[in-house]
Amino acid sequence: MQETCHRCGGELAAAGGESPFCPHCGAPQLTLSLENQSVETGGESGSAAASATGETTNAAVPPRPRQVEWKTAIRCAALVAGVGSVLSLAAVQFSLLATLSLMWIVSASLITLGLYQKRKPAAWMDVRVGARIGLVVGVCLALGLGISAAGWGMVARFGTHTMGSFDVQMAAIMAQVLRTIQQKSVEQSSPVPAWIPELLGSPEFHAGYVLFCCAFAAIFLTALSTLGGALSGLLRTRRKATV
Repeated sequence: MQETCHRCGGELAAAGGESPFCPHCGAPQLTLSLENQSVETGGESGSAAASATGETTNAAVPPRPRQVEWKTAIRCAALVAGVGSVLSLAAVQFSLLATLSLMWIVSASLITLGLYQKRKPAAWMDVRVGARIGLVVGVCLALGLGISAAGWGMVARFGTHTMGSFDVQMAAIMAQVLRTIQQKSVEQSSPVPAWIPELLGSPEFHAGYVLFCCAFAAIFLTALSTLGGALSGLLRTRRKATV
């Protein structure tokens, strides 16, 4: 038996009857017996056998099985996000669907992991895998809801011309902000700069405010989906990976 391990380089016991595995890393040390086989006896040459078994000095360790089947996971996440986007658009017209839409969005990670395990029943599942899939669900939901809301806004603004109520609400919010600033200026005995009312009334500021609210909602939704995925992964823990 060789004196040093082919994998970690550690010293091996020279006495006979010892374990055929390296005491340091556990790698099998049976390559010399393969090398000593002759071609005449039907055995393979040492180099060919060693390369076939991966027991050469420069052989790479085989990769671990994939923990997440991303193709299936992304498909499930996109499906759940698509349904959530449709429900959110329908809730704008039918208020009775608002509760269903909210429940679907909140439980999107749980639904996605259920679909994922139904399609991949032997897939590896734990807290980490659930959180990673939940993160993908949150991103898909944020993109789906953002695109659907932007599309609805475009149609309502330039198609059906039904954005009057939104403009009224936005004006009321900006007026409340201006009143708060004016109250603070009175308490501090300092006049309100003239550019502040103009800024609060400009369409550009309104658009930036809406984008800020959408970005904040996307971050919150992604974090919520990740947490929900981690919780669902914990409840569905299964340490068996597909080959």
